[in-house]
Amino acid sequence: MAGRIPQTFIDDLLVRTDIVDVIDSRVQLKKAGREYKACCPFHNEKSPSFTVSQVKQFYHCFGCGAHGTAISFLMEFEHLDFVEAVEELAHMAGLEVLREAGFEPGAQSSTQPLYELLEKASAYYRQQLRNHAQAGHAVDYLKQRGLSGAVAARFAIGFAPPGWENLLTALGTDATARKGLQETGLVIERTDGSGVYDRFRDRIQFPIHDRRGRTIGFGGRVLGDDTPKYLNSPESSVFHKGQELYGLFEVRKAMRKLERLLVVEGYMDVVALAQFDINYAVATLGTATTPEHLERLYRAAPEVVFCFDGDRAGRQAAWRALENTLPVLRDGREARFLFLPEGEDPDSLVRQIGREQFEQQIGDAVHLSDFLFNHLASELDIDSIDGRARLVDQARPLLARLPDSVFRQMMVEQLAEIARTDVSRLEKRLVKPAHPERSRQAPPPVQGGGKSPVREAITILLHQPELAQQLEALPFPSSGLLPGIPLLAELFELLKQQPGLNAGSILEHWRGRDEARHLGRLARWSPLADELDLAAELNGHLAQVARLLAEQRIGQLLEAEAKRHLNDSEKQELKELLQRRQPET
Repeated sequence: MAGRIPQTFIDDLLVRTDIVDVIDSRVQLKKAGREYKACCPFHNEKSPSFTVSQVKQFYHCFGCGAHGTAISFLMEFEHLDFVEAVEELAHMAGLEVLREAGFEPGAQSSTQPLYELLEKASAYYRQQLRNHAQAGHAVDYLKQRGLSGAVAARFAIGFAPPGWENLLTALGTDATARKGLQETGLVIERTDGSGVYDRFRDRIQFPIHDRRGRTIGFGGRVLGDDTPKYLNSPESSVFHKGQELYGLFEVRKAMRKLERLLVVEGYMDVVALAQFDINYAVATLGTATTPEHLERLYRAAPEVVFCFDGDRAGRQAAWRALENTLPVLRDGREARFLFLPEGEDPDSLVRQIGREQFEQQIGDAVHLSDFLFNHLASELDIDSIDGRARLVDQARPLLARLPDSVFRQMMVEQLAEIARTDVSRLEKRLVKPAHPERSRQAPPPVQGGGKSPVREAITILLHQPELAQQLEALPFPSSGLLPGIPLLAELFELLKQQPGLNAGSILEHWRGRDEARHLGRLARWSPLADELDLAAELNGHLAQVARLLAEQRIGQLLEAEAKRHLNDSEKQELKELLQRRQPET
């Protein structure tokens, strides 16, 4: 696996990126004073409340509260994870994503040659489907399955001709290429060590694409009597079966706004459904549905329908998918299960009943809640107290895996109704012990009451980070006990060490931490007047923090003095604090 992306690379990438260009290429922005505005892409509205600040490199919607950086925008708008969003920005900037493992700036990614080689292999297989003398039976097979040339082209379907060294001869022109073919699993070393041979022979080739459309592997469907029927590329540095989904790139290309994804079992199911204009099917790559698959699915669409055979094996596979789905079912996410008639797969069934009826069956798929309770109850006598007690015992650990949400509460209520017991009792037994560990620093207050000077100082530094360079140090210790001081001290230290950061790149340093939410709120602020002296404001707030800390310490020393004699150093400290206080009285 590739190493972690260095924060320095992310900082440099965000400095090179203009968030206005990133968003404007996807949502039409209009200049409005110092900022840009548009109707929010994350909720329906008639009047624009979505603003983008070029100075801060930050966006915010006053309607729904969505806000963040260029990375955050791509994650939300394109349904990407963090690494994918960084990769997309790097691609736009003409950069290779650097990793922590001895990479030097400007160095070529070690995986780039593999992507190029896999793309050449995909082009080779497509060419063989068109031109190879023995491609006729492959073409006949595809026609027999009802595929049009347009759909075959859309999925870049190809043909690996019979023979042991066709691809090796075509692409293995030097030692580096042969090594790449072996690393990606396109060729296999002979058992006697005498050389290598093509992995895919006499097969229909289905290239597997990552989110950016790069070829990362292949699935091959046999045409002759060889086994296995379907053969996948092995794991490699660019291909990880537990994370990738066949057809997801094509789905997102065909449909900008996705409401539903259908998870099927095979390549041909995905392609055949697309032939019937059902363009939201994807397939796992010979593995069970993993948590990584699920996160990727739910980033793309709020509803996932799992399609399985209706036999015992299919229901067992569906149960495994249910167990893996529970931990990611936050509010707004839905999972359902479609069980096919015995002997049918999506490909055969859609040909029998047509698109309209097939989509009707998808719409009538079993909800996860019904599948879960029906599956457990099917093996119990829930008319008896013993059976209902066993139902609760079996359901409780499953429901405990759900995130705290309205959905979980409703599941508990449904279980209580089935088991004829009290909801509050069930809920108590589901509660996980709270972690005593809290965030290592308390964030500044962000709503209600008066404005904290700590909060005001952080807000100004987010708006005008260069002001940190005008200060030698903060006029108080970072260990001060006022809420938010550790965060202010950390922000100040970051800006002293890395001048040139903007609000957007600052926020990325806190991604994944509790403080990120509070910093995001503070970054929305803008001064009411251009002539506002933010340097003077900052100094005033910092001085006020110092005074508050001094008063706090005076109170502590006076309280201690009432209980015991202060030592010499404490007496001297109290004297100095009281002397400094005099001008204020």
